[in-house]
This record gives sequence, C-alpha cells and structure tokens, in this order.
Amino acid sequence: MKATRLVDVATKSILKNKMRTLLTMLGIIIGVGAVIVMVAVGQGAKSEIQKRIENLGTNLLVVTNAAIRVGGVSQGAGTQPRLTLTDYEALKREGLLLTGVSPVIIAPSQIIGGAGNWRSFVDGVSTDYQQIRDWKVADGRFFDVADERALRPVAVIGQTVATNLFPGQSPVGAQIRIRNVPFQIIGVLAAKGQGADGNDQDDVILTPYTTVNTRLSHHTWLPQILASTDSKEDIPAAEQEISSILRDTHHLASYEQNDFTVRDQSDLMQAASGTTQVMTLLLAAIASISLLVGGIGIMNIMLVSVTERTREIGIRMAIGARGADVLTQFLVEAIVMSVLGGLIGIGIGFAGASILSKATGWATTIPPEFVMVAIGFAAAVGIFFGFYPARKAAALDPIQALRYE
Repeated sequence: MKATRLVDVATKSILKNKMRTLLTMLGIIIGVGAVIVMVAVGQGAKSEIQKRIENLGTNLLVVTNAAIRVGGVSQGAGTQPRLTLTDYEALKREGLLLTGVSPVIIAPSQIIGGAGNWRSFVDGVSTDYQQIRDWKVADGRFFDVADERALRPVAVIGQTVATNLFPGQSPVGAQIRIRNVPFQIIGVLAAKGQGADGNDQDDVILTPYTTVNTRLSHHTWLPQILASTDSKEDIPAAEQEISSILRDTHHLASYEQNDFTVRDQSDLMQAASGTTQVMTLLLAAIASISLLVGGIGIMNIMLVSVTERTREIGIRMAIGARGADVLTQFLVEAIVMSVLGGLIGIGIGFAGASILSKATGWATTIPPEFVMVAIGFAAAVGIFFGFYPARKAAALDPIQALRYE
C-alpha cells in the first residue's frame, strides 16, 4: 500500500472517534507546546544577554587585577592591585594589534547640580574609550586629547544622570560638582540600557583619566584597562600580546603566574549565559515528561483499538493481508496521531511564547530547526509507543480473530 494511502486510511481511522483521539493526543500537545515555550524563553534570554555583551563594545578585551591568595585561599578577583598607568602606557605604546586602549579609574561620587544631587559612578578614561565601547554622543561632544593633556574638568554624562539632574533640558554647558570639584558638562552619551550584569550602563559620568587621577582619586593602581582589536579574529593573538607586555612591565619570571587577568567577550558571554542554559534545559526536561505521558496514552488507546478491531484484522488477513501490512497500518496510525498532536502543540507553543513575551516584556526566540526537531520527536514517540500495539495486532491468528465478538 502506498504511503499516501496508508496515511489517508490512518487519518480516517483515528478521526472516527474525535474526542478520544483528542484526549489521547493531549499529552503530546501539552508536552511539545511546553517545550517550545521553555526553549523560546531560554533562547530569547540568551539573545538578550548576547546583545547586552555586544553593547559593552567592539571586540572588547578587559584586563583586570588577579586575586590574592592567602593560605592557599583566593581572596577574589581584583584583590591583587598591580595594574598601573605605566601598564596602560606600555600597552598604548607597544600593542601592535590593539586599536584602542583606555585605563578605567572608578570613583563613585555624589553629584550636585541641576535639579539636585545624584549618586553615580565617575569613570576616568582616555579618548580611546569611546571607540572601544562604540558609544556615540547624543548631545554635545566627547572630550579630546587636548582636554586629557590639560587635565580639564570636563564631563560626558549618561542618559540616567541627565534625566535625573537635568529633566526636560539639555545639560550641555551646565556645571556639576563632584566631590566639591566643579566640572563642565560637554556631552551626553547615547542610551545603552542594562549591561550583561544587570547594571544601568547609562548611570555614569566619563571624564579624562588624567583629571580624575589628579583631582578626585589618588590611587596608584587601576581597577581595569580596556582594549579593542580591529576584528574578532585578532582577539586571541591580542590576548597573548597583552600578556607578554604586562609580564614585562611587572618583571615576572617565566615560572611566575600572571598577576592580572585578560578576558574577552566570549568569556563574558559564557559566564553570563551559563545559568540561563542550565535553567532552560531543566525546564525543557520537566516539560518533556508530558511527552512521555502522551506516548503512554497513545499506546493504551492503540491497544484498545486493536481489541475493538480484532474482527477487522481477521478479515484483512483472511483476504490476503500479511502480518507486516497490519503492523504497518497500526504503526502509521500511531505516528499520524503523534505528529498531528505535535503540530497542534507547536501552534500552541508559538502562541504561548508570543503571549508571554507581550505580557512580561521578555524576549522570546524559536529557532526554525527546533520546530523540525519537535515534529521528529513527536513522530519518534509514535513509533516507540505504537510499535507494541501494532506488533500485537500483526501477531493475531486470523481464525481466532474472525471468531472474535
């Protein structure tokens, strides 16, 4: 019998009792729908994290201080302050693969000006910072090399600071006080939103690192140095170059470990999305239990169908049907029932993901290849759980089947 004919006969057979068929497919429908919703949420979260990490900058490299070990116990990243402006100058001077290098001197401060006061992070950076972070200026300008060399008290503020200190007006040209030092606002940064760590990237004030170092912070070490490369392919070689330069400036012997850490965006992506991936897999595994329940339901109904159609099976065998033909017929019925349930579940999954996205504001993404996997998995459930009833039907004795009432 042709495949199309088999599917047509199987479809007509399972639609004879629509309510029973629907209840049988319910487990498959719920399972496939739930798995698609969970994967959509997980993939959406992963895409959102990736977007936020890409917002950090173009081909970004982050150099931070390493951890101090006391009694063999690490005291945490950044507890070994070894990075200095000398390191920044060496990277700027010797880094052949680095298209931009900037120190970052962080000085949390209370800002006074405009409509009142606001506590924010004041970051002392170089002119390369704008290129490294790929951060455009929405109003005014970014500070230049002349501002940096002259130690001018100029500031470029983020959108959050501008909104809270200067609501409804342009702050460019206004003055603010940072730790009693007057700064003139020369620009407002374009909005970036939340970072990969959940912090508000727009709640920041950028000033020349030379100004921060002399007027606000007198630390001799840097919390971090940012760098960038021309392309992603240059990142591994650039990491090696940074390590080589810093090991020279820190006078580390060949047997000594680095007292700094170099990380790129892939490291940040892996760290940020690890928890999301685990939770997605866990939720998808829980939702997959419905597929198992649905498969058992299909097997039970197919066994009932074999009993109800025993006489029909006997007649088919009496007029020449082989056991393989009967097995194929019942197996196709189980597969059609599973695939049909899977298709309905996919539709419900898409609808559920869309409703969840609109209701919560979460991003949801459903990879096209996953739809094909869902259909294939539903068919596999039909084959697995439909084989035993089909085999039982094929093994019936024709004479006993004809006598069955």
